[in-house]
Amino acid sequence: MELIRIPRIIQDTCKKHLQKGRSIGFVPTMGALHEGHLSLIKRSKMENDVTAVSIFVNPTQFGPAEDLDRYPRDIEGDSKKIRELEADVLFLPDDRMMYPTGFSTFVDVEKISGKLCGEFRPDHFKGVSTVVSKLLNIVRPTRAYFGQKDFQQSVVIKRLVKDLNFDTEVVVCPTIREHDGLAMSSRNAYLNPEQRHAATALFRCLTEASQAILSGKHSPAKVREMMHAVLSGEPLITAIEYAGVYDPETLDAVAEIKGEVLLAVAVRLGNTRLIDNMLVNT
Repeated sequence: MELIRIPRIIQDTCKKHLQKGRSIGFVPTMGALHEGHLSLIKRSKMENDVTAVSIFVNPTQFGPAEDLDRYPRDIEGDSKKIRELEADVLFLPDDRMMYPTGFSTFVDVEKISGKLCGEFRPDHFKGVSTVVSKLLNIVRPTRAYFGQKDFQQSVVIKRLVKDLNFDTEVVVCPTIREHDGLAMSSRNAYLNPEQRHAATALFRCLTEASQAILSGKHSPAKVREMMHAVLSGEPLITAIEYAGVYDPETLDAVAEIKGEVLLAVAVRLGNTRLIDNMLVNT
């Protein structure tokens, strides 16, 4: 595995692979890798000649009061996992490389970035869109892999790629879950044992709502009420930011449940913010 820290060097490396007709799969991450990340790397290796992985805790997607400073970091352990999966390239830039002095260009995918999580994290998706644009421009991957757990992020990135004519296929892969249904997330490390047990309410909420829809309950208001009841029943959940039924393309709350719909939730457990979602096809 080749470890590269400088954008120009990985740009040249990837360009040489593309000139030789090799497809490049790319898995951008913020590190603290778990089985969800590793599943993306495995998928990339199956579908491409070359797999590149990046680790960069992107400061522009964190708000002033958020967890940038304490976000989990384990470069040594992450590098070992990536090497064991036989990825070809690990891109490991620092803030100075990605945002040099005088940096003043940002990418903002309007409308969908302000919905759901965007309502509670106002500049989050501008930071995501900017760093993903930079990474796609540096690596020029044939395919880029993202997890469904961050569903809104995948919608924003698909729109970004389409609007800015990036020659990259966005591949969204299934959420990987713990044995009890909790979606794997680097932020799960923040949870104490009691909070970790309480966090299973998210999957229970989504599962019960999905079953209700599939059994004929097609009132979005009633499904939303059911979801809030499940989450409110867990005393360690300190806030419900959103929970409901949404259009998977526009992320708007639906007036009628038909076709494919998105069930999505965001809650706070103490100081930890957790999100999850589930697609349901009626």
